[in-house]
Amino acid sequence: MKKKPIPETSQVCTKRFLAIRDTMELLSGKWKIQIIGSLMQKGKMRFMDLLREVDGIAAKMLSKELQELELNELVTRTVCNTKPITVEYEITHYGKTLEKVIDEMAQWGYLHRKRLFKKSK
Repeated sequence: MKKKPIPETSQVCTKRFLAIRDTMELLSGKWKIQIIGSLMQKGKMRFMDLLREVDGIAAKMLSKELQELELNELVTRTVCNTKPITVEYEITHYGKTLEKVIDEMAQWGYLHRKRLFKKSK
């Protein structure tokens, strides 16, 4: 039995869904986008500053999320030669490529919230 060739549009859809899945896996969870957004907005930040900035996150979770973001080259970690030792995190050039995505999400979220509150009045 001869296989039918996959239509080109099907291949495009498959690649698109794979790309969406990869992005969602990378940015999944409650905290990563907030961490990235904070670093984009405020620039270089120390661990404790990030802990205060990202409302509700536990230190252990922040550490885990930062490690994943660093592993994926979205954030850099710099150990400063101070006493006591301080660690700073900064968004990478590659991480900054998410700026449009995060801005669009923020804009959509703002409009969505506005729409929902308008309905409840």
